[in-house]
Amino acid sequence: MSNLPNDLEAFWMPFTPNRAFKRAPHLVRQAEGLYYTSLDGRRILDAISGLWCVNAGHRHPKITEAMKAQIDTLDYASSFNFGHPKAFEFAARLADLAPDGLSHVFFTNSGSEAVDTALKIALAYQRMRGQGGRARLIGRERGYHGVGFGGISVGGMVKNRMYFGSLLTGVDHLRHTHDLEHNAFSRRQPVWGAHLADDLERLVALHDASTIAAVIVEPVAGSAGVLVPPQGYLQRLRKICDAHDILLIFDEVITGFGRLGASFGAEYFGVMPDIITCAKGMTNRAVPAGACLVQDKVYDVFMNGPEPGIELFHGYTYSGHPLAAAAGIATLDVYRDEDLFARAAALSSYWEDAVHALKDCSHVIDIRNLGLVAGIELEPDPSKPTRRAMQAFTSCFDKGVLIRTTGDIIALSPPLTIDKPEIDFIFETLSGVLKDLT
Repeated sequence: MSNLPNDLEAFWMPFTPNRAFKRAPHLVRQAEGLYYTSLDGRRILDAISGLWCVNAGHRHPKITEAMKAQIDTLDYASSFNFGHPKAFEFAARLADLAPDGLSHVFFTNSGSEAVDTALKIALAYQRMRGQGGRARLIGRERGYHGVGFGGISVGGMVKNRMYFGSLLTGVDHLRHTHDLEHNAFSRRQPVWGAHLADDLERLVALHDASTIAAVIVEPVAGSAGVLVPPQGYLQRLRKICDAHDILLIFDEVITGFGRLGASFGAEYFGVMPDIITCAKGMTNRAVPAGACLVQDKVYDVFMNGPEPGIELFHGYTYSGHPLAAAAGIATLDVYRDEDLFARAAALSSYWEDAVHALKDCSHVIDIRNLGLVAGIELEPDPSKPTRRAMQAFTSCFDKGVLIRTTGDIIALSPPLTIDKPEIDFIFETLSGVLKDLT
């Protein structure tokens, strides 16, 4: 292997078995369009959009050019009592893309920060309107909301929580919606399970609505293995939140920006949350950025407070960073000019048929899909959970396809620029790999 760094030890890699990786590293040196190039010159089809985020493909020239022009003009400007025009332009563009009523944008640097920001906004909102007793936050089992203390507290992935003490107090969780007995091999939204939203009524009865500030869920749970909501589930959750005056937050870090064939999951499902968190596809991940999109009714409570004074004591050094704003505006231009959201919607049926063709492969116990995202759940090896998924990951990489694994689930989310021949290559490769699993 050429160009391998002399020392891999200094970099403590995130969410990675470092010792195993450094014994047999998978490294790339270049990317363009749908493909990475490995150190030994092989093309690797990116079937996961980098990490659910490179929706317009790698190194898109319009985004790259916008970033180059920006760094030559203005490298940094704070957003604390100061600013630059592109941050305001980017916020306006995001508000225009969002569902009606989500007209205000608070910039962060990542999905994790966007989630913690949304939780703080929800708590401060309740206090500002005289409902300070509403301090409880409700997440969901198997939910992933980043790695900040707020996010892992409302999140429901055991390994992300178990090492870090008691986390935030005053947090509870809805039961998850994953049920192989009723929903295995469902195409798009499962028919069974809308009633699972009623678990929120159980928590209201336990804690009283007057103590609950907000509920946060992913419209489609990505990192837990592509858990698609049952038909009517999100609508029912919205109705219960409305009945008890509880804010509803959609974590759309993955589902935002075309992944489901619509601008946001909120649009796809026809359910309006009070706050949307987003990141990843927001700048095609050419530069880190995140945001909270906030309903007018929430924002107005802050703006109707006494003047002069800071309305929200929260923010980041890099909020609205000039490079992120330039990349974000260019990314939104690409989505619009190349009609990528409609492209994803048009390809979704072909994608669905291709992934469900793997149903009879070795050890496959479920397949889930929506838009251009899919999860393939494997029967765990009782003696070594996750072994089969990691074996599939390594074999696919060697055969020229990059997949993602979470537990014993293979997750797929290609760039929205993919076409049918590349879809065929992904699933032909996976079919061969799965048939060889032990």
